[in-house]
Amino acid sequence: MRVFVTGATGFIGSAVVRELIDAGHEVVGLARSDNGASALKEAGADVHRGSLEDLDSLRGGASAADGVIHLAFNHDFSNFAASAETDSLAIDAIGSALEGTGKPLVVTSGTLMLKPGTLVTEKDASSQATPRRSEEAAFALVERGVRASVVRLAPSVHGLGDHGFVWSLIGKARDNGVSAYIGDGLNRWPAVHRLDAARLFRLALEKGSAGARYHGVCDEGVPFRDIAAVIGRHLNLPAVSIAPEEAEAHFGWLAFAASADNPASSALTRERLGWRPTHPGLISDLEEGHYFKI
Repeated sequence: MRVFVTGATGFIGSAVVRELIDAGHEVVGLARSDNGASALKEAGADVHRGSLEDLDSLRGGASAADGVIHLAFNHDFSNFAASAETDSLAIDAIGSALEGTGKPLVVTSGTLMLKPGTLVTEKDASSQATPRRSEEAAFALVERGVRASVVRLAPSVHGLGDHGFVWSLIGKARDNGVSAYIGDGLNRWPAVHRLDAARLFRLALEKGSAGARYHGVCDEGVPFRDIAAVIGRHLNLPAVSIAPEEAEAHFGWLAFAASADNPASSALTRERLGWRPTHPGLISDLEEGHYFKI
């Protein structure tokens, strides 16, 4: 299968490219820069120049492929609504090139879009409170005959080279001299290793059903206090509780995630796709120490 991948040079996307190529697929990656194009060529993928804002380019990449995995998203939390709108328009453009073809489209979302405080499953709809409408855009395409499915990723997609939430938490701990958690720290984060996530995207592409939701979750819910404790131990800093009103001062833009209680199940995903995570869980990955090498 010739697969068009957006976000192909990112932390998760680069692992997806490797997973697809190793499974015998041809990959065409979206690249907006010369550096991105070079990285794709080095990985053994073809290059399609363009960006999320270039809708004609997205349509062209999708129409020339046998399937699409859409991973790209501008994580600008200072202007998140605009990023979400760009994402929705990109999904619609990609989908318009796939109508009536039976070709698969896998769209990326997240478990943080779901109702907090309870174990969420693939049956739960996304929250209407968030401006990100990836799932709604994907499922609107299903009604137009596109074989679109959604992979919801845990907030912590971890592994060597991670510069996401966990890496940012470590930076906040270094800056503030303490590794903090909010209140009792029993709010839970689901997590998945990037290589397990990459395999899930491949399986969703190959076997996914139109309108299906799949969960990229290995650890259903790691107490945030446990994450803070490991970070503190490796940095030789105390792990301390802070009050909710202190969260923004300590965590900055990460405060919303640090306070999230977002346990999630992937039982239905494992049953439907035969996906079995095999790489270390979040705490074990942190204990390996690579996150703490400057």
